[in-house]
Amino acid sequence: MSAVETTIDAGVCGFVTRVRATADSDAMVRFEIDSPCANIQGLAVRLPAVDAYAEIGAGFEGEVLRTARASLKACCSGCVVPNGIFKGMQIAAGLALPRDISMGFERVEEKT
Repeated sequence: MSAVETTIDAGVCGFVTRVRATADSDAMVRFEIDSPCANIQGLAVRLPAVDAYAEIGAGFEGEVLRTARASLKACCSGCVVPNGIFKGMQIAAGLALPRDISMGFERVEEKT
């Protein structure tokens, strides 16, 4: 078994989600998700164990991102937590290297 713990700071909402992805020898990955966000809690309840190889093959149509689309609506559609869950799944299954990711935003004034 291989496990990865991911901490995801979702940004302006202030919610920090912790995800533990555990893969067995067949690359079946199970998730333990702890979040103060009610929407992410709903996602966690609906998210099944997934086959990491099938998830990568399915791309944006896999269980992780499909479940996220069904669970996160309106302003939460841009939430970064599902991507963190997906990346943790890849790493737990040995399909990606553990490397931190980040995004930065800067407002730019338009020239008229």
